[in-house]
Amino acid sequence: MRLAHCSDLHLLSHDGAGWLELANKRWIGAANLLSNRARHYHVAAFDDMIADMNALGIEHVLCTGDVTNLALRQEFEFARGKFDQLTGGVGNVTVIPGNHDAYVAEGVGLFAEIFGPYATTDDGWAWSAADADGEDDDLHWPIVRVRGELAIIGLSTSRATPWFTAYGRAGIGQLARLRRALLDPRLAGKVRVVAIHHPPAGRRAASKIRGLRDHDSFAAVIAEAGAELIVHGHEHRNMAESLAGPHGPVEVRGVVSGTYLHDKPDKTARYRIYELEGGKLRSDHLRIWDREHHVFVKDAQPIASADLAANYGT
Repeated sequence: MRLAHCSDLHLLSHDGAGWLELANKRWIGAANLLSNRARHYHVAAFDDMIADMNALGIEHVLCTGDVTNLALRQEFEFARGKFDQLTGGVGNVTVIPGNHDAYVAEGVGLFAEIFGPYATTDDGWAWSAADADGEDDDLHWPIVRVRGELAIIGLSTSRATPWFTAYGRAGIGQLARLRRALLDPRLAGKVRVVAIHHPPAGRRAASKIRGLRDHDSFAAVIAEAGAELIVHGHEHRNMAESLAGPHGPVEVRGVVSGTYLHDKPDKTARYRIYELEGGKLRSDHLRIWDREHHVFVKDAQPIASADLAANYGT
């Protein structure tokens, strides 16, 4: 089975956006778009990625957030139209929100409304009021989606934050439910992949401005319950970290933006494919955007370091 991981698509579409919609934190993002993002993030890259995934017949696609820039309705609708072109359909494509999808408070509701079918939880995995920790605890998260030997546990760490910040937080209740899911006997023998937008390991996780505020609590859950893999986005970098697990280190992997075009090859749009077999991760590789030929090609230089490679099954 193959799992494709992409992130931080920042799909641009602001047709019909009024000035009143920008009269909040969005004006910062709008200024950034004019000065930087619009020149670097290319919808064509995601179109080519969709064509590549469809041609390869990828069994499951996972996006770890930031499908939009300013959390505008027209952005979510534009992005949804793109995701609907993946032949796997909503049952075999999982999308969790990023900080840009919660750029302002209404973005959380728009994500749930428009991308809800891509973020459903399987029957038997819904959380009850008894699992809540306070009135603002969203019991929708984490989601659990089991597909054969793959079990995706998707968190939401994204919420509207003050100007000039982009940090995330999982919250006590969600982390308690993550622990329960990871320890649930129904996931025994599955490849448990935890999907989160903000990096939960390494020095970037500790950034007060754009890191994961409760990364230590997240790490404590993994130390007790374990996982086979943790994937994230947010930093627009290929990142390889690890967290302690009950039976050894758990690999934590970030990926470059799926639509970014840069002079430096290591920052050019890409996504990663993981190979699963026999209840274990067997290998992975990156696919990189060739803008000139409108295709994604396999990276000849694998990123996994020797120590992290030991996490793969033999």
